[in-house]
Parts: sequence; C-alpha cells; structure tokens
Amino acid sequence: MAGSSLEAQKRLAADITRVLSLYGFITDAYIIEFFTDNLWGSLPLTWQAALADVPPPQLAALLLENRSSVEGGGGGGISYISVWPLSLLAFKAAAHALALPRRPTSQATGSSDRTPEEFRENRCQSSKLHPHFRKHVKPKKQHEIRRLGRVVKKLSDLTGCRQVVDVGSGQGHLSRFLAFGLGLSVTAVEGDAQLVAQATKFDQELVQALKKEQAKQGGQTPRGLSLRGPSHVVAWVDPRAPWPEFLHLLQRGKDEEGSGMPGTPHPGPRFPGRTKEKGGQPREPFEQGRAKAGEEDYGGGGIPASPEHGPLARGGRADPSRPAAGRQFLLTGLHACGDLSVALLRQFVRCPHVVGITSVACCYMKLTTKEGPNPPGQAPTHPCPSPCPVEHGYPLSAWVAALPGHQLSYKAREGACHALEDHALRLKSESATLRTHCFRAVLETVIRAANPAKKRLGVQTIHKAYLLPFEEYARLGLEGVGLDPGARLDSAAWEAMLAQEQKVVAFFSLALLLAPLAETLLLMDRTIFLQEQGFHCEVLPLFDPVFSPRNLVLVAAKAELSSALSCVAAEK
Repeated sequence: MAGSSLEAQKRLAADITRVLSLYGFITDAYIIEFFTDNLWGSLPLTWQAALADVPPPQLAALLLENRSSVEGGGGGGISYISVWPLSLLAFKAAAHALALPRRPTSQATGSSDRTPEEFRENRCQSSKLHPHFRKHVKPKKQHEIRRLGRVVKKLSDLTGCRQVVDVGSGQGHLSRFLAFGLGLSVTAVEGDAQLVAQATKFDQELVQALKKEQAKQGGQTPRGLSLRGPSHVVAWVDPRAPWPEFLHLLQRGKDEEGSGMPGTPHPGPRFPGRTKEKGGQPREPFEQGRAKAGEEDYGGGGIPASPEHGPLARGGRADPSRPAAGRQFLLTGLHACGDLSVALLRQFVRCPHVVGITSVACCYMKLTTKEGPNPPGQAPTHPCPSPCPVEHGYPLSAWVAALPGHQLSYKAREGACHALEDHALRLKSESATLRTHCFRAVLETVIRAANPAKKRLGVQTIHKAYLLPFEEYARLGLEGVGLDPGARLDSAAWEAMLAQEQKVVAFFSLALLLAPLAETLLLMDRTIFLQEQGFHCEVLPLFDPVFSPRNLVLVAAKAELSSALSCVAAEK
C-alpha cells in the first residue's frame, strides 16, 4: 500500500473488519466439515443457485480474478451462466477492492507466463542470482533471497547502516547472500542448532569456492563478491523480551562463538574461530566500534548493558534527537513465523539501535491473540513465573484493537496463509487435485460415523489421493487416524456426497477470496502500530505471488524516508 496515509489505512482496517464480521461464517468454516456441518446451507439461497453449477475455469475468471469474461481459445468468451445476485456481486467487489495489491510492479500486467522471468531459461536456476548462491537453494528460495536481499541493501544505502541482523535465518541462505553477495555485515540468529550447523557448513563451502576463484584471478576477489560471511548465533528470540535482553543475546552469541565456550541460549554447536569470520577475514564488531565520547556507558561490543545505561535509553524507546551513531543495525526476517515477526517489529520500535526493518511474515495462525493466547497444539510461548505485561501477536495497534469485530479466529488466520493465485490456476486447468477437498469432507462423515468423538483429526497426507478410488482413499484415511480401515461404507451416501464436488470447490473458493482480506487486516494492524509510534512504513508486493504466496514485505525506517521507502521493492 505504497504512499497511503495513516487515515487511509485506518479506514481500510475498519472496512475490512466490517466485511469479515459479515462473512465470518465463511472464513471460520473448515472445508472438511462441508457435509457434517452443512456449510453449503449456510450460504444465501440466491448464492447457492448462482454457484452450484459454475465450472472451475469460470469460477476462477468471474470470482477470483474479478473479470466479467475471459477470452477462450476459439475467440469466444466465458461469461456468467446465470444472473448473480447483487449481494454476491457486492461480496466479490468488496473482497477485491479491500485487499492489498499482490502483483509486484516488475511483473507485467496480464502476463500469461506463470514463470518469473529469471526462471524462463532454467526452471531450477535463477538467471539473476550468482551461481554460488543457487547451490543448496530451491527456486522459490532463490527468488525470495534475491528480491529481499536487494530491498535490504537499498534500505542499508538509504539509512547509511550496513549492519544487518537476520532473525529466523534457518540454513542461512538470505544471510549468505547479504554478506558474501552484497557486502553487508550480517548476524544470523536461529534457534535450531542443526540448521545453524548446516548454515555454517554452507558458508565454509562458499568460502572455499571463492578462494579458488581468487587464486585463479591472481589474488583478486571475484567481482561483486566478498570473502566476509555472516556470523551465526544459536538462540530463540523471546517475542516479549525487552530490547536490552535482545542486544545481550546477540552480543553473548558472538562472544560465545568467538571464545568457543558453551552456554548459548539454545543448545547447539560451538563455532570456533575466535574473532574471525568464516572466510578467515577479521570480523567487524557487531556494533561498528565504540564512539570516543560516552564509551564508559556501554558494555562489550558497544551494546548498552541495561535500559538505564547509555545516552540513548529512555524507557526502552528511541530518542530521535540522539541517534545511535556507529551502533546501529537493520532487522530482517524472511517468513518469520507467527509471533516472531511481531517480535521484530517490537524490537524495531523499542530499541534505539535498530534503524530499519524489512519483514516478510508467515504462519499467521500461530499468532497469539487475546481470545486464543496459545494456538491449538502449541505450548505457552512465554511461561512467566512473575507478573509481566501481556502482549499478543494480534492486534498490535490501539486503533485495530478498538474496532468492533476485529477478532480473527485461528481458522481465519490460517486461511490468510493460503495461496489464492495457486488455487485460481488449479481452477482454470480443472486440476484433479481439486477433488481432494471433497474426498476429505466425505471422509470426515465416515470418521464421525465410526466415532462421533473424533472431529477434525489430522489425516496424514495421502500421496496423490485425487487419483485413488474413494474406497481406497477412505481405507488409508481411516488407518491413518487409528480407526478400522475395513469398516463398511455406505456407498450410496458417499456417492451422493461426491457428486457435490462442484459445491465444495465453490465454497472453498469463497473462503479463499476472503483470505487476502484477513492478511491485509493483519498487515494494516502492523503498519498502523508503527505509525502510532511515529515511524513511517510501507507494505509492498515483493515476490511473484504464484511462486511465493506470502509475498508482501513490510519496510520501515526511523529516518525521514517516506518517499524513498515506496520504491525499495522496484527492480533495477
């Protein structure tokens, strides 16, 4: 939502809450309960009549893609086969009008090619990413690290800050590109020690490859690349931790990596090398050195030891009149899960050393809320023995929290993670995989008939289920949930339900049409929260939505960069 005002964002959030409140019976519905809970019967009768027999390609064109007709191969067109009620047309119009744009500016409007330009020569290798950064990396991730890496680099140039902390770094693909490929000083934070060990191994492989090239070129580093890699910290980031604790975590991780001493916040491998990077180059301190004045106020590495220490601390909030010169860093998170993406925003707001952030979120269903402080099957994220402020992942902003009907159920947030574009492609191609939704909904009736106490069980994925006869699918499904796979099935009943596959697909499509609204509300809550704290931010489409469904990046900075932020996602 480049360039929109705070008031426009507040109006958008308010409009979305009204729409989602009206259609909560769709967003909160589980498609596996289509038959057990008569989901089709929850729709207005006029909607049922309009949607019952719409073929999948027409459903994609007329509902999901917001088009009144679409050209066919014979020069004709596909149009409404019946007059849709005004309420359904209004529903469709509202869903399209209120959702954030998801097509990157670099993607040609109306392009029929589903493959990003960088993969048209080779489906597995990005033509825009150096071969060194394609090794061990799937095409989707290649696309993401290249695009997000460029945004981080632009933000680095705009803020004059080259220190980056990549939280939730996984196997280090983004961190590696930022450090070796873009020359930034990177600290990668990851809670899984095995992933960090793998990241370190990949770093070392890259260093060896670069050194071989350097030797061939008479000691010259390969053009555009650096021998200075990221440093790694094995640690879990507590979403509710105060900013001095976060800084201490970063510095302690670096100290322990340098000293080879155990005791990292999360059990993991030691990283020898003392004060050297993986490539053997002297490591630049996490903070770019101490300032001469006021040096006594800082602990090791130039990081404040507590909220009371340091000339910049004021109740955990940044003092814009006294910037943390030389001790600044950017935060980034590529698909930081659930509350972790929220934790980065809070650190950006509260920590005077964080000058900018790029955040691509995912797994919205794992966000904590007041109504559901712990998502289903998830242990408490912050068992606190002493009284502490309760901070949930949603809502963040005071504005959204005060809106009637702002609550988003677990199912609505889970739906916000679905790929609308991918579903539209399946509809247009009349993919056999669409049958799986109907199969699972029928299986739910079989499970409950066998044991009424068993509801919404997690059925292990059945390979190519859509190609199986339903009897075989049901047998495997029952076996997977611990029920008798030889149970007798009422063939007349399940055949009647399977005949309603078109209705199942139509209802699922209605739910997916609302999914971008839920994601938009979640992201507007975050941008409004940042602006309530006095910081400018933008939410921009960054990745190809077919290639990478969670494709919206939130970019924010503490400097006055309002006009520049809206351009950081543009390709050169």
